[in-house]
Amino acid sequence: MTIDFKKDINGLVPVVIQDNQTLEVLMLGYMNAEAYEKTKAEKRVTFFSRSKNRLWTKGEESGNFLNVISIAEDCDNDTILIKAFPVGPTCHTGSRSCFNTEYNQNFIFELENIIKDRFENPAENSYVNKLRQKGLNKIAQKVGEEGVETVIAALNETQEDLINEASDLVFHLIVLLREKGLTLNDIAKNLESRHK
Repeated sequence: MTIDFKKDINGLVPVVIQDNQTLEVLMLGYMNAEAYEKTKAEKRVTFFSRSKNRLWTKGEESGNFLNVISIAEDCDNDTILIKAFPVGPTCHTGSRSCFNTEYNQNFIFELENIIKDRFENPAENSYVNKLRQKGLNKIAQKVGEEGVETVIAALNETQEDLINEASDLVFHLIVLLREKGLTLNDIAKNLESRHK
C-alpha cells in the first residue's frame, strides 16, 4: 500500500473504522505515517490525536481496543478503511459507534457471534447447548419446523406472528450453519456470486 500522507499539510489522512462482522461504521480518526506503521505492526488501531498532538492507540486507557482485521486504501491513496474487531464500545460515551447508529440494525451478525460463543463455551442452561446435545438431525428438523411455521404465519396469521416465526427460522438456521462449520458470510458470498 502506498498511502499519500503528503496531500495534507499536516501529513494526516482520514481513517474510517468499520466493524468487520456487522460492517457498521464505528468511528473516524486520523493517521500519520508513524501511526499507520504502528497500526500495521501491532494489529491494533493507533491514530494521531490532533487534540493530544501525539500517537494515540484506541483503547490505551479504556481497554476498548480496535483489533485490525484488514486495511484498505481508497482510489486516491489518501483515505484508509480499517475493518476491525472492537473490544467493547468504540465511542468514549460508551456507545458502540461514534455515529449513534441503531445497534439492532446489524443484530443478526451479533446473534451469529452469540451462537458461536455458545458453541465454544457451552453453558448448561443454554438453549443452543441443549439443541446441540440432541444432534444434527434435531437441529435440521427444527429448521424445517420453523420454515413450515413461517409459511403458515405468512398465509394465515398476523404480521407479528410472521415476524416471530421468521425470527425463529433465522435463529435455527444460524445454529445449523454453525453446526456445519458455515457462517452468514459464506451465504452472503454465495448470494453475491449468484447475483453476478
